[in-house]
Amino acid sequence: MSFYTTRPSVVARNGMVATSETQAAMAGLRVLEEGGNAVDAAIATSAALCVTEPMSTGLGGDMFALTWMAADREVTALNGSGRAGSGASLEGLRREGYREMPQLGAQSVTVPGIVDGWDALLKRHGTMPLSRLLKPAIRYASDGFVVQKVLGRSWKNNEAKLARHPSGSELLVNGRAPRAGEVMKVPEMAETLNAIAKRGPRTFYRGRMAERIARYVREMGGCLEKEDLENHESTWDEPIHSDYRGVTVWECPPNGHGLAALMALNIAEGYDIRGMGFQSADTYHHLIESMRLAYADALRYIADPSKVEVPVSVLLDKGYASERRGQISCDGVIQHPKPGNVYAAANTAYLTVVDGDGNACSFINSLYESFGTGLVVPGTGIALHNRGALFSLDPEHPNALAPGKRPYHTIIPAMATRGEEMWLSFGVMGGFQQPQGHLQVMANMVDFDLEPQEALDALRFSAIIGNGVALEEEVDNGVLQELMKRGHHVITYGDENRSLFGGGQIIERDVDTGVLRGGSEPRKDGCAIGW
Repeated sequence: MSFYTTRPSVVARNGMVATSETQAAMAGLRVLEEGGNAVDAAIATSAALCVTEPMSTGLGGDMFALTWMAADREVTALNGSGRAGSGASLEGLRREGYREMPQLGAQSVTVPGIVDGWDALLKRHGTMPLSRLLKPAIRYASDGFVVQKVLGRSWKNNEAKLARHPSGSELLVNGRAPRAGEVMKVPEMAETLNAIAKRGPRTFYRGRMAERIARYVREMGGCLEKEDLENHESTWDEPIHSDYRGVTVWECPPNGHGLAALMALNIAEGYDIRGMGFQSADTYHHLIESMRLAYADALRYIADPSKVEVPVSVLLDKGYASERRGQISCDGVIQHPKPGNVYAAANTAYLTVVDGDGNACSFINSLYESFGTGLVVPGTGIALHNRGALFSLDPEHPNALAPGKRPYHTIIPAMATRGEEMWLSFGVMGGFQQPQGHLQVMANMVDFDLEPQEALDALRFSAIIGNGVALEEEVDNGVLQELMKRGHHVITYGDENRSLFGGGQIIERDVDTGVLRGGSEPRKDGCAIGW
């Protein structure tokens, strides 16, 4: 099909990195050039992103990863998310007058899981020492990196958030956000990364560093103890999957909401999306309704499976999808599918790497909202995430806050296989936009045969609270009017609000030739780069 795209897909054969910040992408590419594999390069890229994109990810956040190792020919899933502190108290917060989790306060800080996640991933699938992989990040933090345009805008929007507390100045320049094109240094983060490189990843969770993190959280009103960091560990999980028109799509299991993407794909599979036409009103309508139904279930059932039962097999059953599909009408929207309440704003950094041997790593890391809580542990450059904000304060809800429990998590890497071969390593970051991005990328590539860059350039929707849906302002006016006629409450957004629609990265591998084809989000600063 004829399609306008911002740039061609990038092609290479020896290895490729795609992420939202170019300097971080180069860190990963150099690792590939030096003989590292996809996992090595992913960790180097992730660490660099902690420095160059600190509003989106950092040492105070979490990570998840899917890997495909060519020798094993299977997808593995790593959960590097942290748990609520041992002193977390739902009843205590309710006594303080809260009916929902605070979005920003120290009460929303859970144990940061990213550093242990790097370690676990490297031990199982990597080939290089962490000390080597942290070098680019350390160099960027100590010697400086150039602030990108989109990231500079986000930094500016969060000046006041960082300036609320003195230690926020570690991520500012003389009390202000660095400007696009300005060289930024974060010496405190360089020292922290150096300590991890020299003494190993467990130094983050034990001794002086763990005590500094826990003490600061308590001083700010949270409930994290040093022992909570000492007891933290990442977990290897069985990935979940579902077939979409002959393609197997893989996600991490709950506590993440990759399940929502698979449920939406199962529902949408029952429609002739290709026959409806690319980005027609019919296609938009049926994909939006599929997503809203999937979220109704996701927000009801997804929680920490080590604490409560999550009915994954039932929710992924094709018969169940058919039953849910029966609620969709061609002529109008479903009125408030239950529970269906979606909070849309978030910041995350996604990356994907495929090496010349066909190994792949789909990796996502995040602070949740921009700079997380806005709390920076003094003298460390560590911005603490607010991932605990996604717990429920309803004691009857599966996702209710409890000590040692992982919250509902929005960050989800993805992969797709065809037969016995890895086809796509991809993700679309951005809070509750992520499953919606996965749904739309798969429809674009499977139903409409788009290349990676085309699939990311294509206009997106974002289903929001109630019957609302956000569309990019370039959507055809006839489509817009038809969706409104069917009952969709449509909001359109332009350049200043593109982040609502997420940020994706895709690497496609030709199963016959091994040639890699990559695309990078046009709404962000990054790139796909290969050699």
